[in-house]
Amino acid sequence: MEKLTQKEEELMKLFWKHGAMFVREIVELYPEPRPHFNTVSTFVHLLEDKGYVSHEKIGNTHRYYAVIDEKQYSKNSLSDVISHCFKNSYVSAVSALVEEDKISVDELRELISRIENQK
Repeated sequence: MEKLTQKEEELMKLFWKHGAMFVREIVELYPEPRPHFNTVSTFVHLLEDKGYVSHEKIGNTHRYYAVIDEKQYSKNSLSDVISHCFKNSYVSAVSALVEEDKISVDELRELISRIENQK
C-alpha cells in the first residue's frame, strides 16, 4: 500500500479510534483552529484513493470508515522500514537496535524465549 503522509496518518488514527464518521464529525474532532471542511474532505478522498478508507452512501452524503486496521498498517510500515533502511535484513534491524541501546541483551533473550515457546 502507498505510504501515508503525516496528515493522512493523523486522520487514520481518528478513524481507528472513533470508527465510521461523516466528514463534519471528523472536523469536530480537531482542536481549534479546526481545518476547513473541504480540506478534511480532500484528505479523506486521498485516503480512499490509496485504499485505506471506503464509504457508505447515506442519503445525500457519505460516511467513511477505515478499510485497514492499525495493526495491519503498523506491520506494513515496519516492513517498509526494514526494506528501505536495512535492505530487507531483520537481523540488521535488530543489530541496530542493540548497538543504539534501544533493546538490551536480556530483552533479546526474552524475545528468543518467546519465539522458541511458540514453536
